Amino acid sequence: MSILVAPSDRDRLGAMSAAIACVAVVGIGLGLSIPLLSLEMERMGASSVVIGLNTAVAGLAAILTVPFVPRLAAKLGVVRLLALAIGLGGLCLVAFKLLPHLALWFPLRFVFSTTLGALFVLSEFWINDAAPPERRGLVMGIYATVLALGFAVGPALLTLLGTEGFAPYLAGAGLFFLGLLPLALARTLSPALAHGEGGRLATYLRLAPVAVLAAALYGAVEAGAFAILPLYGLRIGLDARAAAGLVSAAALGNVLFQIPVGLLADRVDRRAVMLGASLLGALGAALIPAASGSFAALAALIFAWGGIAGTLYTVGLAHLGASLRGPDLAGANAAFVMLYNVGLMLGPPLVGGGMDLAPPHGFAWALALLFVAFALPVATSLWRRPA
Repeated sequence: MSILVAPSDRDRLGAMSAAIACVAVVGIGLGLSIPLLSLEMERMGASSVVIGLNTAVAGLAAILTVPFVPRLAAKLGVVRLLALAIGLGGLCLVAFKLLPHLALWFPLRFVFSTTLGALFVLSEFWINDAAPPERRGLVMGIYATVLALGFAVGPALLTLLGTEGFAPYLAGAGLFFLGLLPLALARTLSPALAHGEGGRLATYLRLAPVAVLAAALYGAVEAGAFAILPLYGLRIGLDARAAAGLVSAAALGNVLFQIPVGLLADRVDRRAVMLGASLLGALGAALIPAASGSFAALAALIFAWGGIAGTLYTVGLAHLGASLRGPDLAGANAAFVMLYNVGLMLGPPLVGGGMDLAPPHGFAWALALLFVAFALPVATSLWRRPA
């Protein structure tokens, strides 16, 4: 008797493939745009604080627009809105090079980040909807790994193509448009998305404050590091390609750490995993100045540090999702994206300001303080409510 794959299994695979393709687009978009635009603004003569503020527009855009994404998707359809976001995002990426004026980059970055926010919310909802309940942890680990790969691809393009001219912008836009292919193949597998109820974000903030703080910290550290790390590399004497290579090292570490730490989080208290990640993240950031004299040592440290820091989002989401089922899962995803973008908005100006206050190593001290600030409520939660 032959064994055939059930249509539902094929449908799940197609839906998850489409969702993962959209997640990859988000990763590439952020991983490429944050360091590339930071270096471009540095050439324009912008200060670290101004660069951080422009990067923070990404978080503001998502905070203001994410609540409307489910309603718009309910009207247009999930696949149609995802395709629109991918197309507009790719065009915005090219427009940055066509419009090299700092004043224009603030509204342009708002639009570009709005498209990424829509992709983030809907792809995360779709993959959670399509994932088999008994394998959701594995699927989310794959999701996070692909997202991290997208982050790694962005800086890697800068290392290969350089940071000047149209090449990195056109290559990024081309990868955006490639994401439309699996989306078109899965156009009939789109999940139904009903209108959400009001006040859900506050509910999730009360249910699991440690989890949503993890999303905020991850956004702050990720955006702050991606935006300011290339500038830090330039300040310690590296050339532009080597400085962008530091971002690649952090992103590659993020790729390799996701699934192992996710498996660990299924076996021990997730708060303990987050506490360990925050303490190691603080230690790794504090060691950056000591390693700055050797590119190899600095890249190795950034690789390990980026891998540990990158697990906070995945473990935090698993911690939140452990007590939520059904419709609440979509609400949790939206809440996480919003809190992630709060961090995305606050991280770059804080880290950039740290480097301006104590150049150049204030960049590392600011990152370490962010991790310590998160470790305190996590440790308090573990002390008050042991596993």
